[in-house]
Amino acid sequence: MIGPVDDVRRGRLRVYLGAAPGVGKTYAMLDEARRRVERGTDVVVALVETHGRAGTAALLDGLEVVPRRTVEHRGTTLTDLDVDAVLARHPEIALVDELAHTNAPGGRHAKRWEDVEDLLAAGIDVVTTVNVQHLESLNDVARAITGVRQQETVPDAVVRRADQIELVDMSPEALRRRLAHGNVYAAETVDAALTQYFRVGNLTALRELALLWTADRVDDALEAYRTAHGISDPWPARERVVVAVTGGPETETLLRRGARIAAQSAGGQLLAVHVLRGDGLRGAPPDALARQRLLVEQLGGTWHTVVADDVAGAVLEVARGVNASRIVLGVTRRSRLAQALSPGVGTEVIRDAGDIDVLVVTHPHAGGRRFRRPPRRGTLTARRRLLGWGLALAGPPALALVLDAATTWDTLSIALMLFLALTVGVALVAGLVPALVAAALGGALSNVLFAPPVGTWSITEPRNALAIVVLVAVAIGVSAVVDLAARRTAEAARARAEADTLAATAAASLGGEDPAGAALEALREALRLRHVVAQRRAAPAAPWVDVATAHAPAAGAATPGATPGAAPDAAPGAALGAVLDDAPDDGPTEVPVTDALRLVLTGRTPPPHEVRLARAVGLQVEAVLERDALRVEAGTARAERERGAMRTALLAAVSHDLRTPLAAIKASVSALRSLGDAIPADERTALLGDAEHNADRLQHLVDDLLDMSRLDAGVVVPRRAPVALDEVVPAALAGVPEGAVDVDVPEDLPLVTVDAALLERALANVVENAVRYGGPPVRVSAGQVDDVVVVRVVDHGPGVPDDRKAAMFTAFQRLDDAPRGHGLGLGLAVARGFVEADGGTLDAEDTPGGGLTMVLTIPLDGGGA
Repeated sequence: MIGPVDDVRRGRLRVYLGAAPGVGKTYAMLDEARRRVERGTDVVVALVETHGRAGTAALLDGLEVVPRRTVEHRGTTLTDLDVDAVLARHPEIALVDELAHTNAPGGRHAKRWEDVEDLLAAGIDVVTTVNVQHLESLNDVARAITGVRQQETVPDAVVRRADQIELVDMSPEALRRRLAHGNVYAAETVDAALTQYFRVGNLTALRELALLWTADRVDDALEAYRTAHGISDPWPARERVVVAVTGGPETETLLRRGARIAAQSAGGQLLAVHVLRGDGLRGAPPDALARQRLLVEQLGGTWHTVVADDVAGAVLEVARGVNASRIVLGVTRRSRLAQALSPGVGTEVIRDAGDIDVLVVTHPHAGGRRFRRPPRRGTLTARRRLLGWGLALAGPPALALVLDAATTWDTLSIALMLFLALTVGVALVAGLVPALVAAALGGALSNVLFAPPVGTWSITEPRNALAIVVLVAVAIGVSAVVDLAARRTAEAARARAEADTLAATAAASLGGEDPAGAALEALREALRLRHVVAQRRAAPAAPWVDVATAHAPAAGAATPGATPGAAPDAAPGAALGAVLDDAPDDGPTEVPVTDALRLVLTGRTPPPHEVRLARAVGLQVEAVLERDALRVEAGTARAERERGAMRTALLAAVSHDLRTPLAAIKASVSALRSLGDAIPADERTALLGDAEHNADRLQHLVDDLLDMSRLDAGVVVPRRAPVALDEVVPAALAGVPEGAVDVDVPEDLPLVTVDAALLERALANVVENAVRYGGPPVRVSAGQVDDVVVVRVVDHGPGVPDDRKAAMFTAFQRLDDAPRGHGLGLGLAVARGFVEADGGTLDAEDTPGGGLTMVLTIPLDGGGA
């Protein structure tokens, strides 16, 4: 490859993109070339395919055409782009048609787009064409639409790097009219094209793909321009709606409102943004966020999670980064007191939004608390709460008695410090409320027992009064901070445990035979439950049906991985099973996940945070069940599509391949009947021979069709029996011309257990195919390798490329330019089906020195059947 040179400007690439053949890409490229030539630009036609279209060919008049290189390949003369000739000519602009084309052998590169890269590197501008279905990223999508996999593709990055991309658009109806008028394909292929690839639905879907792909490239170009020119203000070229998601109950209202706004304009986009606090603690229940993420996907939007301490700044940064036109917020749920103390996220977003419109949506939850905080004692055991209250109520009096006995100390200062230490200790043990009680008691006892005059509530010195007030204030502040830190630590530990559980259930749901059951089992073990059952219903009034379950092992029962015959305590789950069997059963707890799915938890009653965790796992199970359902639907659709393709191919075969021998038979019989004895004897013999030959050919085609139908229906049942190959092979060669095949099958080969009729038919098809396309002589040999017998059918014909070998065994396939009327393309498909039904394999290999070798592998024991 010629690399870029420092003093050579890289060429510019212009791409004409179309949705389907015939929309006018090449015509537009040539029309552009003629305009450039009229302006004095040096333009050459490096390669243009006219496909026999007169209008396209007429545009070549007056343009300089670089001669193509010629290649001899398997007896055929091919022409292709001559890169060296174009580089030697070095025009300003070169026209290169069909960017995704695969080059003929012997060129610089395998693909034409690589040749184009050479031209660009040499400073030559290139104008080219490509269809959207040839883009690598859209190949599978186009195949799903049209049923045809494109073998020739071009990487998306090559087209995205183009300096200009122009969409050549045409409505499906106009393209079909152009096709019907014979302006795209030859007349004899128009009917088939209109009923297959060029259906209105196919063309509409491909057109939408092309429009959307081009629109995305326009967005990329706009963003690159704004970045290059330092433009940070949004340019609302399309409606992009950013919805700030808190995870609260109002979020679904905001998302639906944002989706309606985005849908009001063509190409509108919905983006949901959730901001996590930088301290790593969640601000919303994970199950709520999971449901809202699912809703965003159902509305056709995208979900974005950002970690930041400044929520308003993060929302605005995302909005400006995606060039949003509008931000949707909900009316705050904070109380009036909280709003008076701080402006809130909504106010900050409105203040700093600039040119971005901000829509504040009211909802039923406005003006309330952000989230209902669970009771603080929920994280403490009953023993800790009792101990804390005991310290709060008995600790200050006990400490006062100890200090009162120490009359030699500076009692007031010592008392204040010790009461403060006691208050902090109470906060660590039992939380804020008991610490407040301990602070109040400590302050009161310090006043009565240690502040002069002792024994009264009055204080003579202001500094003593100030010290007691400071004690209470500091005790309250320190207790609040200690309590907050303890709660945050507990929340962080719980969040980590929940994250570990969700990660475990997610990993369990990714593989195995029962991913939904594995996820429920991980949840059951994490929450120490007896049973977890997922239930679904088809409609709101329909009964619930179990779809996945997880049960604790019975005490002493073996679990997966336990050693057979080991003692009960050797089973990994036995101890847990015994614990759960002894645990009290609080009855089932129903956890609604969606309208159609719920979890039923049996065992202890889970606290609220565990219910939220179970709901989040339930959403994972729902996703797994939907994935499995989609996989089943896809398999059914694929099978139906394949049956449809089989029916279409069958109709096409019947319409031509069966009609040809029938027409020949009818012509021979009609001549014999109408002319009778007037026909000379030698001509009568020739007519009878021709009729017999075509009748045999018709019988062969019908047999292939019937065999393929049996294979497709799965009703081929081999009747296996020991048989000698040296008896089967000669019978399989009965229909082959004498002398066309050399046979080398030893008589001492072991017997193979197969259905002799199926094997004979498979060998006959393979040998006839080799004789027809590889040419005689064909060699058939056999030998034993370990516990199999290998039969090789070797020809020395043109062979088949590696990337086409698999296609040979597909029904109704003819490779290269095999003419119609030479069979239905079923022979090898039927042969492989029969061989595999007998437990063997049929594959293709290259023959050393040129040609194709078909390898039949036959197990001696009949494949274990």
